[in-house]
Amino acid sequence: MKTIRYAFWAIVGLCLILVGLANRGMVTLRAMPEPMAKLLGISPDISLPLYAVIFLGVAAGLLIGFLWEWVREYRIRAEARVKSREVEKLRREVDQLRGAAAGAKSEDDVLALLEKTG
Repeated sequence: MKTIRYAFWAIVGLCLILVGLANRGMVTLRAMPEPMAKLLGISPDISLPLYAVIFLGVAAGLLIGFLWEWVREYRIRAEARVKSREVEKLRREVDQLRGAAAGAKSEDDVLALLEKTG
């Protein structure tokens, strides 16, 4: 199984390297359109290789997706915590009742023996 995992990650790494080599050209990312930047007098832009833009976009998408799922599953996690506390409380109660039943049973056995002999 480890061999398959290593082979998979080797293929993924090779694909990332090939994408990086195929997309080495520089691109300019602008935060706003040029006419608006000229109007406001600011031009927030940055030049990066295209592969960096692709990888950052994928990473941002994964991060947003993970965060979205974490927030979406909050209700499920909260419900699981409540159920876990309830199960632990019931488990303690069962242990107490078993202890009480074991004590009562031993007394009943002694009384039953005394009644048979008496």
